[in-house]
Amino acid sequence: MKRAFDIVISLLLLACFLPFGILLVLLIVVESDGGAFYFQERVGQNGRLFSLIKFRSMRINADKGSQITIGNRDPRITRTGYFIRRFKLDEFPQFVNVLKGDMSIVGPRPEVPFYVAMYTDAQRQILSVKPGITDYASIAYFHENELLAKAADPQKTYIEEVMPAKLALNQRYISNPSRFKDLEIMWLTAKKILGF
Repeated sequence: MKRAFDIVISLLLLACFLPFGILLVLLIVVESDGGAFYFQERVGQNGRLFSLIKFRSMRINADKGSQITIGNRDPRITRTGYFIRRFKLDEFPQFVNVLKGDMSIVGPRPEVPFYVAMYTDAQRQILSVKPGITDYASIAYFHENELLAKAADPQKTYIEEVMPAKLALNQRYISNPSRFKDLEIMWLTAKKILGF
């Protein structure tokens, strides 16, 4: 049932978003060298690696150093990138990941292998379900980049504070998943994006 719901909603949203998506593609490629899309290896269900799709918001090869971004002071982000990140539009292509079966609309956000390697055995339980585009942690840390921008050591803050808190929220979600929770998360995410 959840898979069918994911497919129907993803197709509807992608169809509605298509004209605006084409405009974003043009803005991205005109502003900076490189393609409009960014592909990053993430860890999915049962530890399977997959290629997560985003609209490119950073300059080419900007991820060769740190894999986290630090809000408005991060010089790697393009002007168009700041706009699409503000409204989480860079995440929209992940509905294609949902159609491919790599992700669900709601589920723990997939992490890069570097950080997954730091998970405890208990934290690795979140890999038992499909990762999602949004979850309770995404809502709680909607302005994560700005939070990290204020940290003296963003990497350390992410590893020691942000990541464990997000994983704790994900663990609570997978302990008792339900369709009601998924709909609530989708509604709360929409409200956050629209600024309600």
